[in-house]
Amino acid sequence: MAELIRVSAQSRSTAVAGAIAGVMREQGYAEIQAIGASAINQAIKAVTIARGYLEQDDIDLAIIPSFTEVDIEGNERTALRMSVFKRPSTMVPPLPTNGSSHRHAA
Repeated sequence: MAELIRVSAQSRSTAVAGAIAGVMREQGYAEIQAIGASAINQAIKAVTIARGYLEQDDIDLAIIPSFTEVDIEGNERTALRMSVFKRPSTMVPPLPTNGSSHRHAA
């Protein structure tokens, strides 16, 4: 099992990205955990930055999010856990169909 990378709202996304890139180079798999919107935002930014760090190594990333319950000082909280994998080179992201590279939820 990979070492758990915990991300808080105060985490520097570039520092977390470096940790993700290092773990991915060594183990090919990482686990990230964040609680709260700001921490989740930092975690997603870190994965995005890590993709850039790993580009020269021909490693791309895919994440699978899930919820997990964690105990913090006797209080149960819901955390977002992200399993980070090397994306197979056969998996190509779909091209935008409407000429736009951005999709927005309704």
